[in-house]
Amino acid sequence: MSFFDKHVFICCNQRAEGESCCNNHGSSELLSYMKDKVKAQGLAGDGKIRVNKAGCLGRCDDGPVMVVYPQETWYTFIDKEDIDEIVSEHMVNGRVVERLKI
Repeated sequence: MSFFDKHVFICCNQRAEGESCCNNHGSSELLSYMKDKVKAQGLAGDGKIRVNKAGCLGRCDDGPVMVVYPQETWYTFIDKEDIDEIVSEHMVNGRVVERLKI
């Protein structure tokens, strides 16, 4: 059994200039945004949701990317609105956001 209900890993890998990577698409800023949003809604903590920074998740061409465990759901996202939708739909209501799923 998982320690967290949902454990989110957001790739914030930074590659050399000119190489594709999630951090070139603002993933670090969106990681902070998602962490703050989850905490503000009282969703963070033991047995709840944990949002973590990750190194390369191996899907640079789909970036930026996150993976949600234990559901093993992969998402791409581009802005705060996408993060809002992932939090409200997947984190709160347990529904996969099909339009962002990879």
